[in-house]
Amino acid sequence: MSATLFSLTFAVAAPFWALMILLPNWTMTHRIIRSPLIVVPVVAIYAILVVPAFAEVLPAVIDPTLDGVRELLGTADGAAAAWAHFVAFDLFVGRWAWLDSRERAVPPLVMAPVLLLTILLGPIGLAAYLVVRTRWADPTTAAGPDEHRLG
Repeated sequence: MSATLFSLTFAVAAPFWALMILLPNWTMTHRIIRSPLIVVPVVAIYAILVVPAFAEVLPAVIDPTLDGVRELLGTADGAAAAWAHFVAFDLFVGRWAWLDSRERAVPPLVMAPVLLLTILLGPIGLAAYLVVRTRWADPTTAAGPDEHRLG
């Protein structure tokens, strides 16, 4: 079962990545991606793998050691769960970066490689976006102080 869930994990996330990278200007892309619920299918896969093994997982995450984590991830179920964990968080971070980039008007051609980095090497993709976003104005400060006054 873990092999099937491993394969299914990216398959349920891939359509959202495809929308952000290939169809960033499509109206439906924004409607779909703005929902944080897009990660629910991957989270469900993670839960299917982790909940039955909770008694083994909990001690390894409460008081982690290199050997304990290696032992936990050294099984098919552990590797599949770790993969679902990575995919869920990478998708959530990619979603945040994509939404933020749309507010800042970062060009889709700039975001495509950043999103690919996020898919492949999550934290490096996040770091790349944090660098990229400094080149475009924050939409809340670009409007000017008068537009945010009450009354």
